[in-house]
Amino acid sequence: MIYKMPGDDWQRFANLRLLYTYMFTYPGKKLLFMGSEFAQTREWNHKQSLDWHLLEYAPHNRMLALVADLNKLYKQSRALYQHDFEPGGFEWIDCNDSDQSVLSYLRKADDELIIVILNFTPVPRDDYRLGVPESGDYEEVLNSDSEFYDGSNVGNEHVIAAQPTEWMGRPHSLVLTLPPLAGLVLRRR
Repeated sequence: MIYKMPGDDWQRFANLRLLYTYMFTYPGKKLLFMGSEFAQTREWNHKQSLDWHLLEYAPHNRMLALVADLNKLYKQSRALYQHDFEPGGFEWIDCNDSDQSVLSYLRKADDELIIVILNFTPVPRDDYRLGVPESGDYEEVLNSDSEFYDGSNVGNEHVIAAQPTEWMGRPHSLVLTLPPLAGLVLRRR
């Protein structure tokens, strides 16, 4: 998968982290194939072992850490699976921001709400206003651009207070910094 991504090496890894964040937070079941979890650089071959030696290199090792954290987030967040195939489990916040190449949506369980924001450009977006359905504090529970995953570490404080400003047809909004080629996952505290 890594060599199917466009750009230089940094952009390839960032794009793959973004893709995995999108995949794990979007409705439907998840599937990674042999070696994809650590960004194996060659196609899988049934006659050879996986390239486990790549885990000696930070970008591959940290990709594995992201996939592990996405798996943990998925398992611990009912909003990502409880109503997976029901209309009530997913709601677009904004799927029309083609000018900035940003997608945002809600994943919902009976008692939990997850917000996902995906920036598909290599440009950080400062002061990006996003409509949210509820007031309160939101925390960034996953940032695929974190330095922990070998990203550039652009993001937000751990807690973002919703403002009583209507936006995108929602009664409240958040002002965020969107990292380049990255996904953010927020949860209301």
